[in-house]
This record gives sequence, structure tokens and C-alpha cells, in this order.
Amino acid sequence: MTRVKVCSGDKGLAEFSQHTEMLCSESYTIRINIANQRLSLYQSDQLTQEPIELAEYQVSTAKNGIGSLEGSGCTPLGRHRIEQKIGADMPVNTVFVGRVATGEIYDETLKQQYPHRDWILSRILWLAGCEEGHNKGQNDQGICDTYQRYIYIHGTPDSEPMGVPLSHGCVRMRNQDIIELFDRVAVGTVVDIVNEPSR
Repeated sequence: MTRVKVCSGDKGLAEFSQHTEMLCSESYTIRINIANQRLSLYQSDQLTQEPIELAEYQVSTAKNGIGSLEGSGCTPLGRHRIEQKIGADMPVNTVFVGRVATGEIYDETLKQQYPHRDWILSRILWLAGCEEGHNKGQNDQGICDTYQRYIYIHGTPDSEPMGVPLSHGCVRMRNQDIIELFDRVAVGTVVDIVNEPSR
């Protein structure tokens, strides 16, 4: 059995938690394939360091297609990382506006009351680009920064279709799926977004 020594006091617990989160971010990776509307979670094999697929989920990326410019409504390609995790321990179907829980729980009545809302539910994984001029910062066409564009992986109403690109740029997931994913990954986890049609 492996024993883990936890330091006493708040500082020790904080350092242990930070170390655990760092290990988690290094061992897991996420791959989102726009072509087949799938998100895959991988973990590195401890011996070979080869990625092992742990889970696969249907998702919904941008209706406007692929792109990184601000205001495009597109989903960006390339290497990203999870910059912030928002919504831990909140009830399923919790409604977020501006990344803040409103106190509402999504249901059919709320849907009818606000028919034009872009619903962000349950959990948020806020992404940041890692490739300067591609999905980070800006290029000669303008701002192309994933983080500044507020691109998330997030929950959406379970009545919304998956496997079809319908979002405004984010990556939508079923609520139970995003909760499961949220609990397994950490800030710093690598997220690669690709567009690779099946052969």
C-alpha cells in the first residue's frame, strides 16, 4: 500500500491539494474531434506513457464551424489547457450566466420563460489556448484568444442534440457527462481540438 503523508495545517493541505491537481493534470488529456463530434479522455500508461482511452462522449461544437477569431462564433483548433473549473458540487442543471450560478435549476418552465438563452449548465471547463497567434493572443486578422473568447466545455439541456454542431463556439456536453469529466480532470489538463475525418 502506498502511504501519503499530509502536512498539518491549512498551508500543508493547500500544498498537497495543489500537488495532487498537478499530477492529475499531467496524467489525463482530452481530445475533441470536430469531424465526428466526439470528446475522448485519455490517461497515460504508467509504464509506457502511451495514452489509454478511458471514456468517449458525444459533444456539440460550433454551428459556424472552425475558427479562432473573436466574434466568429466558431470552435478553435489546436492545443489548449483547462484554465478554470467552475461549478464544483453544484446541483445538476444549475444555470450559469457570466460563469456565475444564478440560483436557477434548468427545467422546461425556465426554457419557455427564456427561449433565447444560450444555456450553460452544471459545470464549466474554461479553456485557454497554448499557441500564440493561433488560439492565443492575436494575429493579423484580430484577437484569436480562446480564453478571452470565453470558450468552454459545458453542460447543455439534455433535450439538445449531441453529435451535431450547434453551439456558439463552445463544446456542449450532456450534463451527467460534463460532471463525470469535470471530476476527473484538473486545471492544467491538456485539451487538443482537432478536425480529423474518419478514414
